[in-house]
Amino acid sequence: MASPRTRRLVVDAESIRKRLAGWPLIEISGTAGIPPEIYRFTYRIKGLFVDPTGNILERDTHLLEVNLSLGYPRRAPQCRMLTPVFHPNFDDSTVCIGDFWAASEGLDDLIIRIGRMIAYQEYNTKSPLNGLAAKWAAQNASLLPIDTRAIAPPSGDETEIELSLAETSISPSGFEPSPPPISANLVPVDSASDPQSDPWSDKIVIDTQNLATEATRA
Repeated sequence: MASPRTRRLVVDAESIRKRLAGWPLIEISGTAGIPPEIYRFTYRIKGLFVDPTGNILERDTHLLEVNLSLGYPRRAPQCRMLTPVFHPNFDDSTVCIGDFWAASEGLDDLIIRIGRMIAYQEYNTKSPLNGLAAKWAAQNASLLPIDTRAIAPPSGDETEIELSLAETSISPSGFEPSPPPISANLVPVDSASDPQSDPWSDKIVIDTQNLATEATRA
């Protein structure tokens, strides 16, 4: 019988394949392992990078590598950008996702969340990996997000995927409850937790659906 981790890897592979099929903004550009343990994703999303002369410029193609370690899903996926990104929560070797990762979160949701981060639809300036990017974002909030499009594909019937994830639960010390959906308008998300224990309690999330509605009305 397959281990809980292997069953989870199979569920992740199927959910990512179904959810991203035909979606132009995020593409699976490579995998390793059967079932996959390493992924590469290509994002066609507007983001920022710093050129060799120090100028902050836009770019619209980004490459992410995700490694699912032996401790996955209890341990967060190891995520790193293979193309440079200027963002408070990215550095040369890491994407900061560990503070909000829960084992019950689907890998497809995480990939979309990272896309929202690249587009500056989500960012946290309170516990940054890149202090310069955090300072820039705080001083230029009126310019954000860089990309206002909805990063996630249109919602479909995800009941089958949710049931499959439930079957891979590792209890009692394994899966945690899924985090609640986040929606805000360029303001820190309220949290009752101690900011020092939850560095992402001050995360800024931009509701791109509201932005699109307001632009249509205008």
